[in-house]
Amino acid sequence: MVDTWLIVGLGNPGPRYAPTRHNIGQMVTDELARRRGETFREHRAGARVVETWLRPGSDKLVLAKPNSFMNVSGTPVAALARFYSVTPERTVIVHDELDIPFDTLRLKTGGGHGGHNGVRDVARALGTPDFPRVRVGVGRPSGRQDPADWVLSPFGKDERDTLPVLVSDAADAVELLVGEGLLAAQQKHHAPR
Repeated sequence: MVDTWLIVGLGNPGPRYAPTRHNIGQMVTDELARRRGETFREHRAGARVVETWLRPGSDKLVLAKPNSFMNVSGTPVAALARFYSVTPERTVIVHDELDIPFDTLRLKTGGGHGGHNGVRDVARALGTPDFPRVRVGVGRPSGRQDPADWVLSPFGKDERDTLPVLVSDAADAVELLVGEGLLAAQQKHHAPR
């Protein structure tokens, strides 16, 4: 029997939000699809999906980008989990994280939502916070800028220069998490660069 993993990149729909910090989760799922030469298609669960493999003959991957706004991501995530019969333990959520410096990754399973409304809604819809997370650091704004405005703004020029490497590293982290487990992914990606 083939094991299936659901890999969800959180973000907001539409071109206006595509280049923003809040959409880095979707940038990572785009990279995973690109590596496999796949294109997202609409799914009745209210998301765009790619059905693919970690590598030929291994676990199946369902890459997903909800069509909903970030704060109500839970409904499409839960619908996809039901459709593909994926447990929360195999539902990986990739999302931006204010409390982690830019160009830094952290992986964990479970815990609180840290004020991230997308993660909060996924936990509500799945009925548990116990799902793996690839947390991609976007850092906090300097000065008095509202964090909500910060995550909805595009990356700065210096960040854009580093962004492709960060997205690639996060995609590597997802692949390692699925292929070798959380601990192996943490040991590689939590090490200082």
